[in-house]
Amino acid sequence: MSKKSCMLGLFILLGLTQIDCRRRAESHPKESQRVVVYTALDRSFSEPILRKFQEETGIEVLAKYDTESTKTVGLVNAIRAEKARPRCDVFWNNEIVNTMRLKEEGLLQPCRPETARSFPETFKDPDGYWYGLAARARVLLVNTDLVAEGEEPASILDLAKKRWKGRTGIAKPLFGTTATHVACLFAYWGEEETESFLQSLLENQIQIHGGNKQVALAVSEGRLAWGLTDTDDAIIEVERGKPVKMIYPDGTKDGVGVLFIPNTLSLVKEAPHPDEGKRLIGYLLSPKVEQQLAEGASAQIPLNPQVQAEARVKTPKELKSMEVDFEKAACLFEKAAATVEEHFLL
Repeated sequence: MSKKSCMLGLFILLGLTQIDCRRRAESHPKESQRVVVYTALDRSFSEPILRKFQEETGIEVLAKYDTESTKTVGLVNAIRAEKARPRCDVFWNNEIVNTMRLKEEGLLQPCRPETARSFPETFKDPDGYWYGLAARARVLLVNTDLVAEGEEPASILDLAKKRWKGRTGIAKPLFGTTATHVACLFAYWGEEETESFLQSLLENQIQIHGGNKQVALAVSEGRLAWGLTDTDDAIIEVERGKPVKMIYPDGTKDGVGVLFIPNTLSLVKEAPHPDEGKRLIGYLLSPKVEQQLAEGASAQIPLNPQVQAEARVKTPKELKSMEVDFEKAACLFEKAAATVEEHFLL
């Protein structure tokens, strides 16, 4: 082979190698073009939105989802454990109290996305450490084959009534929105009254399930007469045509009010990809995302007044809301959890 032919072959080989390298780089984005999100919102609801963000921006999304058995708390503890070397950029929580706890522990940093401007002040931290969106209500899901019309429960206090002994259920009150609900009761009723209520549930042989979804399924399948769950899990059973109905407990003017719990978004302190994290938070606060969550299977309640989605569940505009101090609930969370472990989960 001539020297000229050898040189030509070498140039071709180098060219092909460079093309292959470019292709590899394109298929594996740079580290700076990634964002890591820990999300407690059910994967079936959050994953399509995160995938759409990746498609629209080209930023690779690496998501870590929670499990039903450790709802929210598992991700919160992961952020704590990684404090010295954070891996997470954005925490997409399905409630608010544990997000506030992370802020108090110094594990979050502020950001101020433009899309947050239209949200009511009630649903965002004044210093930019967290933003609330897409709320759910705590509801009673009732099996209409097992509970006659006119005999339905109207309050969470009905969980303690003897007529329902052994026939009702809640999710394990150490995780997710059920743990948040207990902390909110500590803040609203006080320690003594809440402990008395929890003890009455134990004496009434309430059934404990792994999560709110499991409670909703147990009701729709007739294993429970009714149970306490969230609107996103309840509406699925309603729209599946199961013999169930939702009741918004304590929502009359004389009741304590319905507890509405927003999702929250926050940027982790010393996040490895802060710019991409801020961009993701801005995207998730955009009207189209709340619109999608409202119109999707979870029927979540938009908090941005710019969103005009037709609600399939009742909203704070229609019901009396529980006036709870979420910051106080965050401070009482550990006490509430200790009480549940010591006296309730025997």
